Amino acid sequence: MTWRPQYRSSKFRHVFGKSATKESCYDGVPITRSVQDNNFCAVNPRFLAVITECAGGGAFLVLSVHHTGKVDPHHPKVSGHRGNVLDIKWNPFNDYCIASCSEDTTVKVWEIPPHGVLKNLTVPWKELQGHSRRVGLIEWHPTANNILLSTAYDYQVMIWNLDCPEQVIKNPVRTISFHTDVVLSMSFSTDGSLLATTCKDRKVRLIEPRSGNLLQEGNCKTHKATKVLMLGNLKMLLTTGTSRWNHRQMSLWDQDDLSVPLLQENLDGSSGVLFPFYDPDTHMLYIAGKGDGNIRYYEISSEKPYIHFLTEYRSHLPQKGMGVMPKRGLDVSSCEVFRFYKLVTIKSLIEPLSMIVPRRSESYQEDIYPMTAGNKPALTAEEWLSGINKGPVLMSLKPGSQEAESYSEMTKGLDSRRSQSRPGMLQLSYIQDQLGNKDAKEGGGHTEDDKSRTPVSNGDDLALCSPPRTENELRLKFHKQQEEIRRLRELLNQRDVRVKQLELEIKNIKNSQSQSSLSGLP
Repeated sequence: MTWRPQYRSSKFRHVFGKSATKESCYDGVPITRSVQDNNFCAVNPRFLAVITECAGGGAFLVLSVHHTGKVDPHHPKVSGHRGNVLDIKWNPFNDYCIASCSEDTTVKVWEIPPHGVLKNLTVPWKELQGHSRRVGLIEWHPTANNILLSTAYDYQVMIWNLDCPEQVIKNPVRTISFHTDVVLSMSFSTDGSLLATTCKDRKVRLIEPRSGNLLQEGNCKTHKATKVLMLGNLKMLLTTGTSRWNHRQMSLWDQDDLSVPLLQENLDGSSGVLFPFYDPDTHMLYIAGKGDGNIRYYEISSEKPYIHFLTEYRSHLPQKGMGVMPKRGLDVSSCEVFRFYKLVTIKSLIEPLSMIVPRRSESYQEDIYPMTAGNKPALTAEEWLSGINKGPVLMSLKPGSQEAESYSEMTKGLDSRRSQSRPGMLQLSYIQDQLGNKDAKEGGGHTEDDKSRTPVSNGDDLALCSPPRTENELRLKFHKQQEEIRRLRELLNQRDVRVKQLELEIKNIKNSQSQSSLSGLP
């Protein structure tokens, strides 16, 4: 028998990275010089937040994602912390809510105005006081609303319930205190029932967060883990760190047995921390090194050899941190499957980087966009704390298939007075419903809520979108509008065809009924 090479077919074999043009970058951002091994950047479909360098306390900048180009050096900041800000994270179920932690031992949760930060924001919505030393990491629960985790240099992991009337919360609902050193990273399972941590004591731990019970503990002498990720529903953990000889390394672990890693792979001899990012929809893993210009990407499978190297994106600009856009904020028309926001400190620049699957067709590619986690919580905080587990509420990324929640619905658990005073957002699907189904409930009458909504043009909120400053930007806006008009015309044509088909079917049914009634006569 002749030997044949084994080729592995993959839809993502030819994924490539496409960096944004200079006009689409954020220039002049005073990125923090902190040596903390965090991402320093958080993104959602509306806002980009980045920790900045400042004197006297800590601050971070919140920009509209459409506010590209040169950033005003005097742009208002969120500046309520007394010490340097170390980590920031957007609430996955509310695009106007962000949490930050600082060297001043506090965690603060902020409400961002709908039109962005127009003046310095110093008063938080909630302040969490419980740690005795600087707080280094925060993490939102992936399915339960208003559950936040924090960990500090006092070796404690605290779970906070924000669904309470107090503005200052001093008592967490649970404190996990069996770590013997600083916790370096945390990662939730898909349904939020398990929590994985890495610690400076070289151990990887798997925890049941509600009870605080330690389920598994791994300590591999040949691998010092710094970052950990739970890989979706594959029941595996991935850690990045260093080997015994200080080579950068990644390891794959069985979730049910952390005694020995399933796989270890050395990458290179550089010294920067490796940040892992995982996309559970495509099973793609991205590894970006701090201080590197390149990003490696792999495909993960549940069978040996588990990790399949795809290719590498190379750039001469080193990254200090990385922000990641949620899947619902991607451009599906260009087959974009992941988007990074690279912090380039040497140029005070934030550079968007899109990972694209090359396809010739311009239509929606359902095979690379399965149902993904949306912006609706599956549980309330009380339900999760009572012991209920639920997976994320899924949504389709197909244009027009999902109607976005208004701001007041997204902030159901927050202060009702604040949430009701803010207008919602009208998505393209709402316009499609109005055009295609006039008898639907959404188009039945004009309520006050409908009048208070602002339209979204081609995915860009007009209220948040800054006016074009250059001729090139104006041309880009024009092309976007033309594309939107073309899509709406196609949609109208499809609806007209469907209406004619239904009319013909009704006629056929009536004719058949009349013929049967005539044949039944004596």
